[in-house]
Amino acid sequence: MTEPAIAIHAGCGVMPRTGLSEADWEAARQDLAAALRAGWQVLKGGGSALDAVEAAVVVMEDSPHFNAGHGAALNTAAEHELDASIMGGGDLAAGAVTLLRHVRNPIRAARALLEAGGPVMLGGAAADAFAKEAGLEMVDQAYFTTERRVEALVSLKQRAQDGTIRSASEAEKHGTVGAVALDVNGHLAAATSTGGYNNKPAGRIGDSPLIGAGTYARDGVCAVSGTGAGEFFIRHVVGHEISSRVAYLNEKIAEAAGHVVLTDLARYGIGAGVVAIDAVGNVTAPYNTEGMFRGWITPDGHLSVGTHADIISLPL
Repeated sequence: MTEPAIAIHAGCGVMPRTGLSEADWEAARQDLAAALRAGWQVLKGGGSALDAVEAAVVVMEDSPHFNAGHGAALNTAAEHELDASIMGGGDLAAGAVTLLRHVRNPIRAARALLEAGGPVMLGGAAADAFAKEAGLEMVDQAYFTTERRVEALVSLKQRAQDGTIRSASEAEKHGTVGAVALDVNGHLAAATSTGGYNNKPAGRIGDSPLIGAGTYARDGVCAVSGTGAGEFFIRHVVGHEISSRVAYLNEKIAEAAGHVVLTDLARYGIGAGVVAIDAVGNVTAPYNTEGMFRGWITPDGHLSVGTHADIISLPL
């Protein structure tokens, strides 16, 4: 048996510490911890890595503090179009959904598609219809909307009009949630969910629902979930690239993920971060922005969360 481990992120480009009240920062940290505990409960009960990452992501999708599900970004038409994917490292089974408009928990739709065993990816109205037929909870668009995302949309539209869009913070622009896990049977899994970036063009699809880019898992190697400027994650096929560096260059997971985030992606001047876990439970979470919502429970059972450079230990 393998000692399990789990790691999560809820977006890089965390805003300056003064951007939220201490109460809001604490609430976000508690939601990170709740997501980790949900996944850990699955793992310690002998459940699968797939079940664990799904459980963790559902908690973050339900939180208003992160850009997925409730609290998702608004596109240029002030509408929500949601993306998610999930992958198991054993048989490389995967499910991905994009441009969802009414599924409360997009990661559940991605998991249902994986279990159906047909197409790997569905989009738009067809994806919503599939989820409804699968019995998943459907909601009105208003469920996803929070005041913070409305304010971000207004701010970015104004910046676009003023020609100052390049000075927008990463926190104003985008965010994503994701999880990676190793279970007691040595299987790896990864899951990612997002609302995309604020003021994105209608119909835009980023890296989060693309297997190999924003989400990737391969038993015996690693599992990866990414966050940041998705167009560059797609071009670099980030999840698979990190896995390949581990598998073919024999790099440690921290070295492989660090190289892709801090060298390959940093050259573009864009925000980027990942969480990754290897086949024995080593976790890494590199990012090149001011901060990244992140956390992990290591095989020794220690729970840690962070938003900026500092890491806080919390009870299981």
